[in-house]
Amino acid sequence: MNQQPSISASSVAPHASGSSAQPTLERALGVWGAVSIVIGTVIGSGVFLVPSTMIRAVGSVHMLFVVWIVAGLLTLFGALTYAELAAAMPEAGGEYVYLSAAYSPFWGYLYGWTQFWVAKSGSIATLAAGFYTYLTVFYPVLGNAWIVTPFHIGPGGSLLEIHYGQLVAIALILILCGVNYLGVRAGGGFQIFVTAVKLSLLVAVIAIGLFSGHGDFSHFSGHVPAVVGVSGFFAAMVSALWAYDGWNNVSMVSSEIQQPQRNLPRALILGTLAVIAIYVLINVAYFYVLSPADVAASHRVAADMMSVVGGPIAVTGVTIAVLISILAALNGSILSGSRVPYAMARDGLFFRTAAFVHPKFRSPGHAMLLLSLWSCIVVLSGWFDDLYNFVIFGSWILYLMTAVSVIVLRRKNPNLKRPYRVVGYPFVPVLFAAVAVLLLVNTLAARPRESAMGLGMMGLGIPFYFFWKKRQVVTYSKKHS
Repeated sequence: MNQQPSISASSVAPHASGSSAQPTLERALGVWGAVSIVIGTVIGSGVFLVPSTMIRAVGSVHMLFVVWIVAGLLTLFGALTYAELAAAMPEAGGEYVYLSAAYSPFWGYLYGWTQFWVAKSGSIATLAAGFYTYLTVFYPVLGNAWIVTPFHIGPGGSLLEIHYGQLVAIALILILCGVNYLGVRAGGGFQIFVTAVKLSLLVAVIAIGLFSGHGDFSHFSGHVPAVVGVSGFFAAMVSALWAYDGWNNVSMVSSEIQQPQRNLPRALILGTLAVIAIYVLINVAYFYVLSPADVAASHRVAADMMSVVGGPIAVTGVTIAVLISILAALNGSILSGSRVPYAMARDGLFFRTAAFVHPKFRSPGHAMLLLSLWSCIVVLSGWFDDLYNFVIFGSWILYLMTAVSVIVLRRKNPNLKRPYRVVGYPFVPVLFAAVAVLLLVNTLAARPRESAMGLGMMGLGIPFYFFWKKRQVVTYSKKHS
């Protein structure tokens, strides 16, 4: 039977390490830059918000800490698994590269489609909106509507309202896009700075809470009415994993990290361990100062804790800490997220312009602009929370497949150079995958509508995949005719 010539990604567009005639991405991020991406993108607003949701789900403080530690270990297992993949294939795009190599370009594309149009853009929009929401503490006018349109296209079919704060969120996204457009040195340097400030402020919040003398250790044996049982545990686990989300972002900038075979595993492991330690310690501070009932009733746990300890001045300080925390997460998301559409375009599976690398700044400037502009549209739509929630189910399917790809690639490509091999193989990736399956089953049972809509959003990308593949064939034919 006649076969068409095999068309690899590299035959359509050069990889980051490819042709010297084209500007390429620059390996300029050291280990601390990579660690700052892990810590900076993980610690956003989640740890300041989810403890109240978690305690209402599990009921006891002891069980809440079990959830934090289990979720942290699961995240660490994921980081250990990704470390092998990242060290073996240090290319821009992260999961896009791993899924394409392990299964087929279709699965890599589906990940990239979901990231660009929904997950990453939704995450960026949510962070930017969170930033202006906290900024309303100082400038309440930001919460007011600037324009109320006559169109019922807002969340839940409501009238679309555009608030002053949304304009601030858009400005912030574009400013950080500009910083990162100047190259990975500029974006990485800013990431290191804001992450260092963030960690200093978080350590200060923890120390003030623990050594203020305003607490009571009896709080740790307290209980509140809760869902409890398996449902409560998994509900709390989902909240904790949302707070831990983002640890995988550093793999998206693999092609810009110096000595990636060594520094990528270090960044993933050290960054994840640091986040686990911060999360456990700050929750110890919360529950030392506040009773379980106080935490359960709180919408801003850190602010309420600091109010007890130091009054309005302390609340202002923790609000600034949250703003810096969100800023670091937002910068890291723009820096890392733009590498996915770049990698897709480089392989002929996205708009060609997204494969552009700036000749001076060596950044994927067009991909960054596309992602940032689409995120601004998502901010204006007001749908960012819904989009992000819809895609959690589908995203965890792809995380599951990525974890299993370690096993698939060891069988499929045993000769692939693996500078780092996951500790505890195959137990670590299998356990991560098993817990991912349980979370997916629980999410599907608890939120069938959102899960179905998330899969539907992913499915919208399938016809576009075949469109891009057809263009690949046409491009290949023209080049070899």
